[in-house]
Amino acid sequence: MGWLWVGLGLLLGAGAVHVIWWRRCAHLRREYATARARWEALHAQLAEEAQTRLTAMLHSLSEGILLLDPQQRVMLANPAFRLLFQPAVSPEGQSLLTVTRWHELGQMVTQLAPEEPALTRELLWAGPPERWLRVSAAALFHPDGRRLNTILVFHDVTRIKQLERIRQEFVANVSHELRTPLSHIKGYVETLLSGAATDPALQQRCLQTIARNANRLELLIEDLLTLAQLESGQVALQLQAVSLPEFVDKMIQEFRPRAAARAVTLEQTVPPLLVRADPLRLEQVLANLLDNAIKYGRQGGHVRVSARLRGADQVEVAVADDGPGLPPEACERVFERFYRVDKARSREQGGTGLGLAIVKHIVQRHGGKVWVESRLGQGATFYFTLAAMQETASADPGLSSSVASGVNAGQQD
Repeated sequence: MGWLWVGLGLLLGAGAVHVIWWRRCAHLRREYATARARWEALHAQLAEEAQTRLTAMLHSLSEGILLLDPQQRVMLANPAFRLLFQPAVSPEGQSLLTVTRWHELGQMVTQLAPEEPALTRELLWAGPPERWLRVSAAALFHPDGRRLNTILVFHDVTRIKQLERIRQEFVANVSHELRTPLSHIKGYVETLLSGAATDPALQQRCLQTIARNANRLELLIEDLLTLAQLESGQVALQLQAVSLPEFVDKMIQEFRPRAAARAVTLEQTVPPLLVRADPLRLEQVLANLLDNAIKYGRQGGHVRVSARLRGADQVEVAVADDGPGLPPEACERVFERFYRVDKARSREQGGTGLGLAIVKHIVQRHGGKVWVESRLGQGATFYFTLAAMQETASADPGLSSSVASGVNAGQQD
């Protein structure tokens, strides 16, 4: 019997140990479940915060971002991308071709491979509007070669391309403008050296041509320096109150002999207005407009210089002619450096092609705007604005003058 009680005691003890162990395990399981739930919640929170930060970062980028799934459908498109391409529908879930309508981009993405998972190219997007975009594409591949995701980054380099084109055109134009008078000077110097000095008439003609082309070079260099100073902000304006009718009348009188040679009439209808301007720079503006008009205007034509208040704080000045006018494409480009409507005629007249570019920069330095309105065969009107002064000029309100001189602003110097 003793052994029986011993066995029973051992059995009861084992059962008690088992119950304690089971309860302990249950407690550990509950703690593990609680810890796991906390970990999963923390993991989800961290993942959500990381996703939020990533989304915020992508939305703040100035570059367009497009994330594609393995089937090249859009998973994410940031605001910069939407601003660039302005898709008609929401990009998410759409194919790349549907969203961009850009076959070159699709071909670039297709070329991504495990051995070349990233590409960067500059592509022309037809728009509208037309843009140059630097596109960087990168794909993530599975070890078995399957494509997982693709990211595209779009950087607008249109302005860089435009500046590069302007720089190239500027260098080409400067080279041409310098080469032409230099060639004439060199040719006539060689003529003199080869014996023309013994012929007084030929000698005089050669020296006159050399002097004329030397003056042309001097004007070109002066205009280039002026334009460079204006663009770099090195020109300090000496602003003061200027009586506009008196100033315009003075300019007309100065151009009278030059305009009279072409039998063109200048008319001034400027009310008594005061403007805040640098007189020296304002003279350059009007001189360039009047000089262009005299050179390229209609023989025996008319030009009117007028002005009016525009709002409470601006004066709008206009130089209008009845000459041949400008084609629409010229109106858009006429203030560019070296742009000419009629290149052969401009060079005959000895212009540098920088006059209206200088006008634009001077007016902009004054805080104003400059533009042209024209139709072929109906003349052209060049406008610019200046800051108005509160007081009126002391000149007669009915002041106007008609001078036997002429302006046609139909073409650029």
